[in-house]
Amino acid sequence: MELLQAPTREYRTWTEDSRRWALYRPRADDIVIATYPKCGTTWTQRIVASLVFKTAEPVTLKDHSPWIDCRFLMSEAQLEKAMASLTHRRFFKSHLPLDGLPLYDQVKYIHVARDGRDAALSWHNHVMGYQPAMTEKLDEIGMKEPLLGKPFPTPHPNPADEFHRWLTESVCDWQSDGFPNTSYFHFQQSWWDQRHLPNLLMLHYTNLKADLPGEIHRLAAFLEIELSASLLDKIVAAASLEAMRRDAAKLTPDIDQIFLGGAQRFLNRGIGGRWKGLYRDEDLALYEDKITHLLTPDCAQWLEQGGPLPRAGDRTTSCPR
Repeated sequence: MELLQAPTREYRTWTEDSRRWALYRPRADDIVIATYPKCGTTWTQRIVASLVFKTAEPVTLKDHSPWIDCRFLMSEAQLEKAMASLTHRRFFKSHLPLDGLPLYDQVKYIHVARDGRDAALSWHNHVMGYQPAMTEKLDEIGMKEPLLGKPFPTPHPNPADEFHRWLTESVCDWQSDGFPNTSYFHFQQSWWDQRHLPNLLMLHYTNLKADLPGEIHRLAAFLEIELSASLLDKIVAAASLEAMRRDAAKLTPDIDQIFLGGAQRFLNRGIGGRWKGLYRDEDLALYEDKITHLLTPDCAQWLEQGGPLPRAGDRTTSCPR
């Protein structure tokens, strides 16, 4: 197996630490699901689990699909043991830009994108629902992390205020937005720039909602997994929001320890465009300005609208960032 690209940047936030990927020992059929927070990660994990195990019965995602860069679920020793002990085809979760991950030629990478305004609003609902114990855990991480040196930031009750902070503050000193995560714009462009790699599949939240059976077919073909019509029907049913909430006790059994309201908070509405009428005009203008200056035009258009990717060879030179 060939390492095509080692990580070129290091990312440390209250929830992620890219250095934990140094513990990763790749296998030729591994799968990495990489998304910006609140862009369909659990949804995609649910689908991939059904394809890997060839059943729509729910499995515990934390145990079967470890989140490698996560700082609060497992110690490094626990993570290393968990990864090595998996006997099924492994599929991992990440919230890192591509330049924070090792890129191997025989590992399959799945990137799921979503309109940033929707992701930011979903993130606001996410952090507003943290249990006190979860906030305390993140506070401890932040105080011990030299690059942070402070507790987890209290979310603004007003989603418009949180959106403004997301647009104007950064954890990384070389970025200008994304707080308290990494920059959404850099994250998306980092994956877009490599979209023609044969071992990378680009998915979009809008496409999944518009044609879930078709996107599951694409996933199965990419992963080289045979998919019968009967299994497809079962996966489509199991991947609905209602079914995932129903199965939450098996998919995410510890979710009540993290969120007030448990799965109902974590698996929220999944509806696009709810930010309309909530965000201030000046912040929406700033968002559009960042879209224009930090993303290539083809990337920006796809992030907003979804749809098919441009043909191979239609690449646009990346914007400076």
